[in-house]
Amino acid sequence: MIIINNVSKEYRTRKGYKTVLKNISFSLKKGEKIGILGRNGAGKSTLIKIISEIEKPTTGTIIRNMSISWPLAFSGGFQGSLTGMDNLKFICRIYGSSIEKIQKYVEDFAELGDYLYEPVKKYSSGMKARLAFALSLSIEFDCYLIDEVIAVGDSRFTEKCRRELFENKKDKALILVSHNMNAIKSYCDKAMVLEDGNLYQFDSIEKALLYHNNQQKII
Repeated sequence: MIIINNVSKEYRTRKGYKTVLKNISFSLKKGEKIGILGRNGAGKSTLIKIISEIEKPTTGTIIRNMSISWPLAFSGGFQGSLTGMDNLKFICRIYGSSIEKIQKYVEDFAELGDYLYEPVKKYSSGMKARLAFALSLSIEFDCYLIDEVIAVGDSRFTEKCRRELFENKKDKALILVSHNMNAIKSYCDKAMVLEDGNLYQFDSIEKALLYHNNQQKII
């Protein structure tokens, strides 16, 4: 289980402190799939980064009793001067994974060809996302974090990503943050709405979608 308890996040700006998340609390059970809706700038990406430990909360606690992926397609942790293969080896050492097994998976899935052996700083943003996505899925986590709907490369590759995550790993827990209501409805068991740093919870996906849709109409 993952338990998020009264998590808040503030950033210092030139005009003072800005609160992005306000006392966020919810829990995720094994195999559960939660969707979090929100407009651009609502704090969705910040919440995902805090859950994955990329960032720390200003206040509050997170109890992690299951393994959690980094946000899928997040490439911010790559060392640009190293090759894709060297980054792969480094991640394998961190997670205690077989380099040979992960290498084969990434070569087949990411479809980077010889670029896997080139420095990551030479990659396009799409190539970095492919490598990050393949590495995320190559390691068996209990929970996968998805920041927005998968859109990496062409439609064929996007469909391969969707099938791997939502079909082949359908027994895994996931947190999907998005402003795409159709994605939340298709892939999640329950939904919440993040609005102005506050998290609103509902007893059905339909109610969450209705609330989010109404908020979208408010300017």
